[in-house]
Amino acid sequence: MFDFDEELKKLPASPGVYLMHDAADTIIYVGKAVNLHNRVRSYFRKIVGRGPQIDKMVQQIARFEYIVTDSELEALVLENNLIKEYSPKYNTMLKDDKTYPYIKVTVGEDYPRILFSREMKKDRSKYFGPYTSAAAVKDTIDLMNKLYQLRTCNRKLPGDIGQERPCLNYHIRQCMAPCQGYISREEYRKRVDQALDFLNGNYRPVLKDLEEKMTQASENLEFEEAIRYRDLYNSVKSVAQKQKITDSDGEDKDILALAQDETDAVVQVFFVRGGKLIGREHFYMTHVQGYDPSQILLDFVKQFYAGTPFIPRELMLQEEIADIDILEKWLSSRKGSRVYIRVPKKGTKEKLVELAAQNAYLVLSRDKERIRREEGRTIGAVKEIAALLGLDHISRMEAYDISNISGFANVGSMVVFEKGKAKRSDYRKFRIQSVSGPDDYACMKEVLTRRFLHGMEEKEELDRKEIDHALGSFTKFPDLLLMDGGKGQVNIALQVLEELHIDIPVCGMVKDDNHRTRGLFYQNEELPIDTHSEGFKLITRIQDEAHRFAIEYHRSLRSKAQVRSVLDEIPGVGPARRKALMKHFGSIEEIKEASVEKLCEVREIPEHIAEQIHEYFTERNKGG
Repeated sequence: MFDFDEELKKLPASPGVYLMHDAADTIIYVGKAVNLHNRVRSYFRKIVGRGPQIDKMVQQIARFEYIVTDSELEALVLENNLIKEYSPKYNTMLKDDKTYPYIKVTVGEDYPRILFSREMKKDRSKYFGPYTSAAAVKDTIDLMNKLYQLRTCNRKLPGDIGQERPCLNYHIRQCMAPCQGYISREEYRKRVDQALDFLNGNYRPVLKDLEEKMTQASENLEFEEAIRYRDLYNSVKSVAQKQKITDSDGEDKDILALAQDETDAVVQVFFVRGGKLIGREHFYMTHVQGYDPSQILLDFVKQFYAGTPFIPRELMLQEEIADIDILEKWLSSRKGSRVYIRVPKKGTKEKLVELAAQNAYLVLSRDKERIRREEGRTIGAVKEIAALLGLDHISRMEAYDISNISGFANVGSMVVFEKGKAKRSDYRKFRIQSVSGPDDYACMKEVLTRRFLHGMEEKEELDRKEIDHALGSFTKFPDLLLMDGGKGQVNIALQVLEELHIDIPVCGMVKDDNHRTRGLFYQNEELPIDTHSEGFKLITRIQDEAHRFAIEYHRSLRSKAQVRSVLDEIPGVGPARRKALMKHFGSIEEIKEASVEKLCEVREIPEHIAEQIHEYFTERNKGG
């Protein structure tokens, strides 16, 4: 038993990280402290006004542990790592885990290339970005290669010069073929320098040069060349226009602001590189109830910049946050040069922060509206069904279907919907064991009996181990059973539940002559349902899903049985050899016609097995 009073006394007055565990020993919160003794003890004092979220967390703490560090900076880094590792329930969490594209110029090579990269390494290359659009990065790289005709291959130059013929890029005038020595290293480097100048935002020399070449080609009646230069000119102009000037200091900076409601927060980030706004992105933060904007921004900064490879020179924030000094030290150590965190109060910078805040609010509002519409299709539809059946509450619904062809390979399907959404991790398939003919009622009885007996056994096991919950789909019983049929199917389900002493409402999906649901059968009564309602649409989706899942399983068994029915009768042919034969020949018919020599071409088939296969099909043909 964890002795809180005793353990609290042992806490050192040192910087470090503390981890709160619940009764199941799950880490529910990770925090850092300048003084562990004071910080951890504060959770267990009777303090008013620290917020319902923290109070709720404290009530669940069964034990705590801590890790002492040499400095607050080390504690910050460790806290980030542990939050990322354990995703604790009560830490505000950055929901998005995105990697942004960069343009990489391999200036460390003798003949550099311009490449697309998702990470920034210390490899003597120059990186531009990050950008928010991978498509835009690829378009820009494509344009650069057309403009400067740099190589894109992986050949090791100058060592491989002259060893192979030039590739297609040389013939379509997108590469000067340094692999053949057609361009000197010095001339190639000039082109690389021009490309770097372009990536730094200096477009004017390129536009001027292309315009002159286009005019000259047109005057010389070289119209194809003129069109090519015109297209390049327009491409460069398009790239140049996408870069919106936002500041004259030419610095790299990120502008951060957020919008928040009762349950969610969105942080909007504007990426400014070289004084140009190159893109923006929004990020969701979860577990934000009870936290003020400054705390959410603080958590975002720590989590986001722990994972991004590029750190700008300056962060401009909407709110003052705690630990600015220690954060600046941490970011500066990661970047390798000084990083500043500022909260602008006036001028252009303040307007940019306000613009980011407006964008965050728009994203949050837009998504709330989308979520509201989605809830109409899901939770709203479930409420409609509950009201129609007179039930107080429905969350989890399970639907079942049987599939067979003339009694062959009877199978059953179980699909699960929670809060109106398919929960595919809880879907289950049943191969019928006790029924050999086409008897859907008997098959359904077996499926339901196995499903609920399995669930009851799992629950007993959990009770013995004194565990509150399990991940198994059978342990959790539904609030409503949906049967793919009317009165007959419902009565089978009720019979199974009665025999097992389980009380669950059972509803049948009654179909018309065209096999479309026309109503629900519940408590010996057919209830009409509005076919235009969201509840009806959800019932139809569930019915279709149960049917699809059963058919899909039956089809897979049929295809396996068709292969097994012939090849598995041959001595020495097991699953591995059967698979190899089918992969090599493509069909049973091709295997039947194959000679011993052809069969031996399959690596897994030795000569004596090939002879057995050939003899088997020869005898079958004689008898057939």
